[in-house]
Amino acid sequence: MSKQPPGDYESLRAEVSARYDSLSKILQQIARFAWDHPTDMAMGTTSVIAKQAGVQPSALIRFAKAFNYSGFTEMQRPFQQHVAERSASYAERFRHAGGNSNAPGESSPDSLLQEYCSASIAALEQLQHGVDSASLQKATGLLEQADSIYIIGQRRSYPVAAYLSYSLNHVIPKAHLLHGIGGMLTEQCQTMRTKDVLLAISFSPYSEDTRMVVADARERNIPVIVISDSTLSTVASLANVCFEIREAELYSFRSLGASMCLAQTLTTSLVVRQGVPPKKAPKKKRKMK
Repeated sequence: MSKQPPGDYESLRAEVSARYDSLSKILQQIARFAWDHPTDMAMGTTSVIAKQAGVQPSALIRFAKAFNYSGFTEMQRPFQQHVAERSASYAERFRHAGGNSNAPGESSPDSLLQEYCSASIAALEQLQHGVDSASLQKATGLLEQADSIYIIGQRRSYPVAAYLSYSLNHVIPKAHLLHGIGGMLTEQCQTMRTKDVLLAISFSPYSEDTRMVVADARERNIPVIVISDSTLSTVASLANVCFEIREAELYSFRSLGASMCLAQTLTTSLVVRQGVPPKKAPKKKRKMK
């Protein structure tokens, strides 16, 4: 008896993620396109989707049959159901609204502000409804139980890593930022122990240094929490907990609003668990004239 294909979007997503490493490069390319563009996958024709994904139409059929669907049309049904139940992602909403330009052109500062705010609001809405409660609880528990918290994020991910290091050290002074200054990243990582936890932030294009640090941590049985833009990223499969964040992107500039919101949530959750009162800024004494 042949195995039944996944019946819904989340089941299909889970199976693709579980088998991703064993797929051919072409099928991996289709998988990444599918999660980035669920609306296109749901509504497009085989030829149009193949062109957008940069593959041959026959590759889409192979992808569908790899997951026990009779053909590509049958595989579209979970995507169609998903799109019907939830609005399209912020990126697709903006693109289908005609705002996916590569340059601002003649847009005024006021209109640019409105566009960036709208895109960021959509990203925050997706974060609000897309993060699994169990993952939040597990991540907070790992942070609370850790002897030390090591944090890494490079290039675009660095501001989130730096903020987490700053904010966590205001709660419990045990966070260490793996910045790698002076080429000392390997030496910094050697101080990690199995009772610690690694918090890695990695967005496309993914940092090879971050991947190596995460792989090293998993090899040494150090728990890993990942914040990334895809469950198919180079570090997601190595994580004990992975948060997928789809940031706002306009004119090739990507926001960090949703990632910062998640960072604040993790820090505040730790405050609540620890019962640590947040530190208040000292009041300035007014000078008498």
